Amino acid sequence: MFVLGSYHTYHFYPRPCDMRKSFNGLSGLVQNELGREPASGDVFIFLNRNRTHLKLLHWEAGGFVLYYKRLEQGSFTPPIFQGSSSTITWSELVLMVEGLQIKKAHQKLRYPR
Repeated sequence: MFVLGSYHTYHFYPRPCDMRKSFNGLSGLVQNELGREPASGDVFIFLNRNRTHLKLLHWEAGGFVLYYKRLEQGSFTPPIFQGSSSTITWSELVLMVEGLQIKKAHQKLRYPR
């Protein structure tokens, strides 16, 4: 079943990615460049140079799933990272995909598990 949600961990690939890459090419980037295991169940996010194409690579039981979105107009705005972390939240991913940019926000405290 194709399902992503707030219970996943999302890792953003920090450099422009060649969108001709498929499962094996993106898995190689995850393993060699990010130093992570592609089949961990985490979701890996890739943008092209113009930020008009977005790919999400995710391992589900039995194999990889690749989500792909191409914008006909506009571009994706990647989140701003603090430090060397490239992990984003579900909320940040949804805002990026929907084209929403928040100039100033305050996150209310929530109990993390």
